[in-house]
Amino acid sequence: MFNNGIFGLMLRLKPITWVSALALLTLFSSFNAPPTYKMAKLKYSGGGDWYGDRTALPNLIKFCNDNLKTNFQPEDEVVDVGSAELFNYPFVFMTGHGNVIFSDQEALNLRKYLTGGGFLHIDDNYGLDQFIRPQMKKVFPELDFVELPLNHPIYHQKYSFPLGLPKVHEHDAKRAQGFGLIYKGRLVCFYDYQCDLGNGWEDFGTYAGDTRETRIKALKMGANMVQYVLTQ
Repeated sequence: MFNNGIFGLMLRLKPITWVSALALLTLFSSFNAPPTYKMAKLKYSGGGDWYGDRTALPNLIKFCNDNLKTNFQPEDEVVDVGSAELFNYPFVFMTGHGNVIFSDQEALNLRKYLTGGGFLHIDDNYGLDQFIRPQMKKVFPELDFVELPLNHPIYHQKYSFPLGLPKVHEHDAKRAQGFGLIYKGRLVCFYDYQCDLGNGWEDFGTYAGDTRETRIKALKMGANMVQYVLTQ
């Protein structure tokens, strides 16, 4: 039954040629394989605009697929913080400007996700800080956000950021800071503050004053996070 098509051809070739043909078949199959991973935006209660940065994740996905050779589904998805579907995503993105409320059940669900191998990137789209810190305390009462040192591996993946996070938007003219929650030695949550990485991933021209150079830096830092998550 293997006499037709490429399998029949391989059987009729000399051994060394057959191996080469098999390698080509494997390579061809990898190009046509369905997406391996998906990214999602976190939906939460409280009235904050969780739905912001609409073009950010699709652009980050394309950048990672092109430059890291990842195989993410091209479009992002939305996942509720209290949903069992949360566990389908290795990388979850959270953004907003306003209020955030996690119920006890949602906080427990997010904790199980993060301690079970998941990763949350929180992007302060300006004004999120006062709301997200107490809610993450519900998730990890025993942990505090710590500023990651400049030699942390998340800044030194495919792209090197020896000075830490790139500054995307000025906000309060403060320096950009990268905070983390570290659970049993593993970084489970990365929080960019006074940086606005998500805005940097959006379509060029979305925000007045943005430059292509700044956008590329933001995408490279996002790619570093993804590579770190998939390889740690």
